Amino acid sequence: MADVFVIATGVANLASVMAAWRRLGLVAETTTDAATVHNAPRVMLPGVGSFGAAMQALEKHGMAEALRYRWQHKKPLMAICVGLQVLAEKSEESDGARGVGIIPHNIVAIPAAPRLPQFGWNDVEGEGNFPYASGFAYFANSYCLPKIPAGWQGAWVDYGSRFVAAMSCHNWLACQFHPELSGPYGARIMTQWVQSC
Repeated sequence: MADVFVIATGVANLASVMAAWRRLGLVAETTTDAATVHNAPRVMLPGVGSFGAAMQALEKHGMAEALRYRWQHKKPLMAICVGLQVLAEKSEESDGARGVGIIPHNIVAIPAAPRLPQFGWNDVEGEGNFPYASGFAYFANSYCLPKIPAGWQGAWVDYGSRFVAAMSCHNWLACQFHPELSGPYGARIMTQWVQSC
């Protein structure tokens, strides 16, 4: 069995994600099967593109329910970029689209951003008991989660205003940045998550 199953949403750059797992010496497989997502030892939810398109792809394959199942049963998951955002209730990016709803907050356009989208490297600074490393990561986003949900530990990034760069709860890790494109720091984060599972 694969070490990590990567949900193939159709709106994600799977090539860079799969290459990152190979560099770490781990076996990753893509899946669109909800039963696999229910039962897999580790699951990654990648994301590129819009909130609405990502949710449409997830609902098509029954993945939203499968993600809720993993949350309820505390099964390991790592979400990146739009993958973090779809865990929320809804987003300003896509009127009418409902998220998975695990995070009881909404996604908003980055307030006071000097330029949108944010494309480039930025500091990730852990707060309090956030169990993952701080470092320098690659971001590609126009929207963000403005606050850390209750019960989660988090890290922040500042791009005109401060918003959530990453957050963790139990064996879930959600990153607004792209760890698969963030060099040694991203590899360290991915390794930490695997080891935490």
